[in-house]
Amino acid sequence: MREILPNPARMTEQSKIAFIGLGVMGGPMAGHLLKAGYQLTAYNRTRSRADAWAEIQRGKGYDPAVADTPAGAADGADIVITCVGNDEDIHAVTLGSDGAFDAIKKGALFIDHTTVSAGMARTLAQNASERGFGAVDAPVSGGQAGAENGKLAIMCGGEAIDIESGRAAMQAYGARIVHVGSAGAGQTAKMANQMCIAGVLGGLSEAIRLTVAAGLDADKVLEAISGGAAQSWQMENRWPTMVAGEFDFGFAIDWMRKDLGYALEEADRLGLSSPVTALVDSFYAEIQEMSGGRQDTSALIRRLPEGKN
Repeated sequence: MREILPNPARMTEQSKIAFIGLGVMGGPMAGHLLKAGYQLTAYNRTRSRADAWAEIQRGKGYDPAVADTPAGAADGADIVITCVGNDEDIHAVTLGSDGAFDAIKKGALFIDHTTVSAGMARTLAQNASERGFGAVDAPVSGGQAGAENGKLAIMCGGEAIDIESGRAAMQAYGARIVHVGSAGAGQTAKMANQMCIAGVLGGLSEAIRLTVAAGLDADKVLEAISGGAAQSWQMENRWPTMVAGEFDFGFAIDWMRKDLGYALEEADRLGLSSPVTALVDSFYAEIQEMSGGRQDTSALIRRLPEGKN
């Protein structure tokens, strides 16, 4: 049995945290940890981004350290948190040269907020177990706004004791933290999340085009239908911006296609058919061909003609 630090709720504001990955999601999340009082060492593949982030935090009165390597950040940390890009990125910062897993101490905790494949999550959990520390796959939902406001939804896979150990830290930026199952389950839940978003945005795109082409007041239609069975977060937050043709809200189509690819692969592994997800994924490919890969997922509407007014 692997060693654990005393007390399942062991992680407090005195805990040392390493945060690896300071992008549009990771940067705000790491900032919330500083605000909560944790001692934090950060690492980012592009050092200039880490230095700029640290300078902003020092301007707020905090004192984060910046490491040169993932291993340097993880050395001596009680919790190591990652939020990078994909399977290849998380493998590089954990198991690659100067990776964090070579420096994480026994009894510590590893939390990965990257959206990766369920297989990668299970590989990381197995490696962590062999090295004597806990691992939680904990992808997030809520986008850039959720990260900045500390209101992310976090779906966790792993052992209950590890999730409870990291709960206090995750509460710095998470409004909802749910243990959904064993290693890899958090990633599978995130796949379900992305499949739902893809389907909803497909329907919203067509509904908005119908509304506008029919000459209706889009705001009035939103008011009429958002209080009924059609209501969703995407409807309330993206209907107005889709109508206005605004598509700069953080979560890029390039990343959505990565996530949907993992979902389709996992569905295939389980012998399932996911025709709606596959169809919307192909629609997103069209937006990428229109040079819209860095626009947010609501840009799906761009592929639809506006029709007759």
